[in-house]
Amino acid sequence: MKNKTIYGSCALALLLLAAPLTEAIAATPAASQVSGYASGAKLTLRWELQRNLFSAAGIRAQTRFILTNQDKLPLPAQGWSLYFNCMDGVESGTLPSKLILEQVAGSLFRLRPAPDFAGLAPGQTLEIAYYHPDMIIKMAKAPVGPYLVYDAVPDQGVAITDFEWLPVTRPEQLDKGNSGAKPVVTPQDTYLRNTQATLLPAAEVPPVLPTPLQLHPGSGTLVLKAQPAISAPAALGREAALARSLFPAGLAAAGGPVLKLAVGKVEGQASPEAYSLTVRADSGISIVGNSAAGVFYGLETLRDLLPLPGAAELSVREVSIVDAPRFGYRGFQLDVARNFHTKQTVFKWLDLMARYKLNKFHFHLTEDEGWRLQINGLPELTAIGAVRGHSDKPGVRLQPAYGSGPDPADPHGSGYYTRADYIEILRYAAARHIEVIPELEMPGHARAAVQAMEARYHRLKSAGDKDAAKYLLNDFDDRSVYKSPQLYNDHVLNPGLESSFTFIEQVVKEVVALHREAGVPLHTIHMGGDELPNGAWEKSPAAHATMQRLKLETTADLWDYFYDRVDTILHKHGLFTSGWEELAARKTMLNGRHKLIPNPRFTQRGFSAYVWNNTEGAEDFAYRLANAGYDIVLAPVTKMYLDMSYNPNPDEPGVNWGAYIELDSVYNFMPLDYLKEASEANRVGKDALTDYGKRRVRGLEATLFTETVRDPRRIDYLVMPRLLAVAERAWAPDPAWATEPDADKAAALRRIGWTGFVNALSQRVLPRLDLEHADIDYRIAPPGLMLDGDRVLANHLLPGITMRYTSDGSAPTATSPLVSGPIMEHGVIQVAAFDRNGRRGNVARIERP
Repeated sequence: MKNKTIYGSCALALLLLAAPLTEAIAATPAASQVSGYASGAKLTLRWELQRNLFSAAGIRAQTRFILTNQDKLPLPAQGWSLYFNCMDGVESGTLPSKLILEQVAGSLFRLRPAPDFAGLAPGQTLEIAYYHPDMIIKMAKAPVGPYLVYDAVPDQGVAITDFEWLPVTRPEQLDKGNSGAKPVVTPQDTYLRNTQATLLPAAEVPPVLPTPLQLHPGSGTLVLKAQPAISAPAALGREAALARSLFPAGLAAAGGPVLKLAVGKVEGQASPEAYSLTVRADSGISIVGNSAAGVFYGLETLRDLLPLPGAAELSVREVSIVDAPRFGYRGFQLDVARNFHTKQTVFKWLDLMARYKLNKFHFHLTEDEGWRLQINGLPELTAIGAVRGHSDKPGVRLQPAYGSGPDPADPHGSGYYTRADYIEILRYAAARHIEVIPELEMPGHARAAVQAMEARYHRLKSAGDKDAAKYLLNDFDDRSVYKSPQLYNDHVLNPGLESSFTFIEQVVKEVVALHREAGVPLHTIHMGGDELPNGAWEKSPAAHATMQRLKLETTADLWDYFYDRVDTILHKHGLFTSGWEELAARKTMLNGRHKLIPNPRFTQRGFSAYVWNNTEGAEDFAYRLANAGYDIVLAPVTKMYLDMSYNPNPDEPGVNWGAYIELDSVYNFMPLDYLKEASEANRVGKDALTDYGKRRVRGLEATLFTETVRDPRRIDYLVMPRLLAVAERAWAPDPAWATEPDADKAAALRRIGWTGFVNALSQRVLPRLDLEHADIDYRIAPPGLMLDGDRVLANHLLPGITMRYTSDGSAPTATSPLVSGPIMEHGVIQVAAFDRNGRRGNVARIERP
């Protein structure tokens, strides 16, 4: 289908298809023409992947734009540029179409006419063919955010709003050659994968998710004909309010059973988040927690035990539960820097985290493309670093990125949290027993801050301020040659400048003050550390002067110096330092190649390293760090990065640089033994966790980076229901299949566990969200379809979900026939699943002759 959503970017090469122009087009636009285009040029733009090309020289993608001038005015031969974003690099230069393709900075590219370009007359079409220097599988690499700028009005960009991606369905578009890339997932593939689970009777569905430590069902039933009489001390006021919200307002106000909440000792459980819950027909409900957090989680378990909204009878089976989390750190990271998301969206995900017993909100606030938190004393961080849009002048705002386009009012490219917003978020999270861990990305991924502080410097210097350089982050004489994965070469804090540390001190001090004002403790700040590109600092006079002064031999030593200073700043405020795995790593060389090893310098400093890299060759890096003495949080890209696409099909959103992650990919994760599922060859030379190392694993974190996520509904789609599998792995003990040494027995146990998990989702967890109108547009996967003789078989990832079908070429609707067995009609059979509110999921198609 045509996709009008903007997700990714790429560069162009133009090939003129139109017939020769019958009249000369003015070399530069007239004022009236500029005015006409400025009010909304009638240009249509289409993009198409033509094919991936495979040769001995490598892999390229052949693509094209199709630009049509629907206006009464010509697109002139000179005096304009067409800008767009592209997450990956492109082949630039003078194109056969007599246009020049060039990189502006990072992912921003532009096309401008060469001297002999002829222009585009009204009604004519220009084919825009180009080569991408890699294979295109996901649409994240497609172009986004195109806009036109005239030289006569260089500070004004006009968005090309009539822009679509053309379908990727033809065999040559889907061809991946012998690259080894995963093939397209067919409905038949999905059908076979879905056979891992079967539909369970309601009585056999696991009653609580995440799975409790101990659950002993009773024989009786507690019927609630009136509101429970809630008994709780004043210190549990918030928990008492949550308890009241669990029951329908229509129940009689008095006469219900007792619901007792208390903080006390949960026998045999040391975790402060442990709780016990008992339901008795004769004595009501009792929840005891080792802390208020434990009581809170007991109430979330009680929510699970209640019947779905609208049930004929409100009753709870007798039960006795003792529960405690496996890991103290159960996290979710939301990136609001690449694309901004409002505090209302943050509140929504804090609610979902709390419901499924996640307790750490990793708040990714700063990036190359945005600084999202107001900081007293540094207004440029948000006045410049939180605004994206076109500008002909430096230091006004950040450039467009990820399709944000030319308008600085774009609500996802631009935006930040005021101090009041942030305090409100902190208090909202604390009320749900969630710790907010703010992230300040550095020394790489810092372009927003670098540009904002450079603009501050120029403003103050021009005003004669002698302290203009107080917070400057970049060395103007730096001639280092490097490029980040995001294609930047001007985005790194320079540790050779004392002003860099003055900046860090100011920001940390203000973040600490915000938490103090909110009355919410701050224990750590995540200080970034990932993806410092090779070559950074190497030709910076300021960096070299510092290295000489401190007798440092390499820039790797300069890295250690930088984080030694950062850690000192945090310790001064009573905080420990957190960061990505590179913060705890030492960059060295092995056989001429860069290699990361545990850095012996910081093992006793209390660093907490978030380890994302479990890609081939680095599967054991997290374990090596833990064995070396670092506290680690497991955030493996192949299991927990929820910005990864579910599968390689072009219509599935997300990125694929690390993996494809289906729901069972997350469910199958074994945190303390994930080498178990690696091939024997990949286990050779790899380290398992030692007993000492196991004690250093703080927990798990699901991660959502938002390069491809502008619409908050896309968060819903990518995160849910995968986040439920993360919650299960973070809270529940190892399932039986994970510890069973016999492969056949483990496979059988895994099938039983997986069947219980997906039935819990389909029969209880997701329907409850539907019926409570929780406003979560979770992904409803396409059904699996299989030809079986003269009939079509259908199944689904979520057993028992409603499926409907058509055979007349139309897409299924909420009134289409139900799938109640084999489908006997002929033709193109289309099947989709629907939630309890009639929302349709992705459609699967199969042809039955």
